[in-house]
Amino acid sequence: MPDRDVLQKTEMRTNSLDAEALLERIADWLSPQLSADSGVGISDVSTPDAGGMSSVTLLFTATWSVGGVERSQRLVARLPPDDSSYPVFPSYDLGLQMDVMGTVAGHSDVPVPTVIAVDRAGERVGAPCGVMTAVAGQAPTDNPPYVFGGWLYDASPADRRALQDATVAVIAGVHGIADPLTTFRQMAPDGDALRAHVAQARDYYEWTRASDGLRIPLLERAFDWLEAHWPADPGPAVLSWGDARPGNILYDGVTPVAVLDWEMTALAPRELDLGWVVFIHRFFQDIARVFELPGLPDFCRPEDVVATYESLTGHTVRDLDWYIVYAALRHGIVMSQIKRRMAHFGEEILPDDPDDYVMHRVALEQLLDGTYAWD
Repeated sequence: MPDRDVLQKTEMRTNSLDAEALLERIADWLSPQLSADSGVGISDVSTPDAGGMSSVTLLFTATWSVGGVERSQRLVARLPPDDSSYPVFPSYDLGLQMDVMGTVAGHSDVPVPTVIAVDRAGERVGAPCGVMTAVAGQAPTDNPPYVFGGWLYDASPADRRALQDATVAVIAGVHGIADPLTTFRQMAPDGDALRAHVAQARDYYEWTRASDGLRIPLLERAFDWLEAHWPADPGPAVLSWGDARPGNILYDGVTPVAVLDWEMTALAPRELDLGWVVFIHRFFQDIARVFELPGLPDFCRPEDVVATYESLTGHTVRDLDWYIVYAALRHGIVMSQIKRRMAHFGEEILPDDPDDYVMHRVALEQLLDGTYAWD
């Protein structure tokens, strides 16, 4: 068994921003946005425990007055990673994310934070910035993975299943937004949505290797597999959340109260999100197996996710195995860039074998070979 405390958070550098100076500029910018009599005070600053590496997130309490009446609210500021942070993704369209959240709120019952203000070009803050209401709730953690322990791990099987079904209902709600090509016209692809999505994934892979020229044979083999097994009929595009998983939802008990992290949103087939939510849990579950821990083998099983989704939507899920492989490939590209990033900051040594840049190498190899064991 690997020699480490599985409940210890792995520290990874995410940015080098001067948070104090940044918050001063945010306070100045928010004053007219909140119709404040004068300035906006900021206090109780923190960062989320489960924050990722694709953006900068700051939680704070804003205090101001309107017409002499004092107000106070817990808010969240979201910014792209700074130039020195060795970004995980080639671009970060924060304005689009905020637009999508606002549109989702106006066209569905999917719970999303209320967007307060957006500085799209960073003219007032110094970097693109979106400010939203903070929502009280808890999310399963990625670091350490929730399959190692914590509130979801300790929940009863019935509560975990209720949370799983509620998570699938969120995905169904996102997909149920009518006329997505018009409602989200700024994201409408040219031609076939799935072809465009995979082409973008290929571009992302090429971007990750631009600095070192490294080819990762396993990822390129996965691209070839996708082409050889392309779905006969991917179906019409819907709004895809993109990073669909419990770790990006805040829950009150087992009830979703805020759907977060829309960086990977797109217009794509429904199965894209279903394959992602299934694979990402299996990614964590496989890590638990490495540490000889039970994990949560009964959580987000493909057959259960499909059954719930079909009962909610009436849609027959097709080619899920293909979308699970695609999820593993997409996640593999992300993990390869995170590996480079950690090496850049001296947190890890780069492997000699390029395929070891993919943390879930064995799982992806088995998915391609048709030998992956789900139970």
